[in-house]
Amino acid sequence: MAKTNKILIAFDDSENAMRAVEHVALFFNPENQVTLFSVLQDTISVFSMNHPELTPYFLAQQASFTEIAEQQKTIVEKAQQKARSILLEAGFRTENIIVEAQIQKKEIARDIIDFSSGYDIIVLGRRGLSGIQEFFLGSVSQKVIHSVKNISVLIVN
Repeated sequence: MAKTNKILIAFDDSENAMRAVEHVALFFNPENQVTLFSVLQDTISVFSMNHPELTPYFLAQQASFTEIAEQQKTIVEKAQQKARSILLEAGFRTENIIVEAQIQKKEIARDIIDFSSGYDIIVLGRRGLSGIQEFFLGSVSQKVIHSVKNISVLIVN
């Protein structure tokens, strides 16, 4: 495989994302810089409806929504640490493994594309959505492939 300097792995806690990490660990030069990039869904804003009749309910449930967001963050952090361990075992140096997470700003694919500036390749799992979700929402990988400019994209099955 061609030598790549900066690798961006779009990463969540799915099996497909972990396969993407394993693929990079097996086939890419461990001298490269790898960033594990996760987009966390903005659980709180999803439930902040502006309809006057719903606002009191959502305000009363705010602590629950915050707890859900914290649980999601913890799950992703554990998965990131596992991914980091896989890369370290494959010979990637600690200083060449960057772990990044951000709250969703737009849609997940757009956030990945916006973050990808300066990278040589984006690596992501084929799908994390169910068939029905993919039909209605489209897959993140498809959106990245069709929208990214001047960066190679590797989809791992």
